[in-house]
Amino acid sequence: MRLQDSADINALQQAFLEERGKLIGFLVARGAGDVAEDVLQDVWQRLPTGSALVVDSPVSYLLRCAENALRDQRRAEVSRMRRQREWLDLLGDDSVAPGGDQILIGRERLQKAEAVLRKLGPRIDYVFRRFRLDGVRQAAIAAELGMSLGSVEKDLQKAYRALAKLKATFDAERG
Repeated sequence: MRLQDSADINALQQAFLEERGKLIGFLVARGAGDVAEDVLQDVWQRLPTGSALVVDSPVSYLLRCAENALRDQRRAEVSRMRRQREWLDLLGDDSVAPGGDQILIGRERLQKAEAVLRKLGPRIDYVFRRFRLDGVRQAAIAAELGMSLGSVEKDLQKAYRALAKLKATFDAERG
């Protein structure tokens, strides 16, 4: 979180900065564990800017925001795990060593998948590779690129849709 001049910080953001420790404790008590900081970062990014919003009880509002962000993070994690299982299921049984033909087909499919990702643009390609291949968490990718967590999720969704479409063509070729 970037601290700003006090003139740039509204009352809600000021309450966030003052109650940061309480918010972390709140998230940890609800099982956030290692992702408490990431969830809190997401809350900070979602806070409205400017002085147009007036909240009667900023701490209660922030606690509700933190709870909602944690719920969103858990839902995203469940979706990610489901996609991970589906992705691994696509790979099939690896207990049998592939033959020469299978290796060539695999390389060709990999080249097509890389081309599909490149066609989506360098940012989506980068986000997908950092998340799927390097294992970097989405919040860290968002911070690296200076973008919102939602944008990272949307980029990943675009990549997954494009790769699912490609997989459908592979399946059609096979069957």
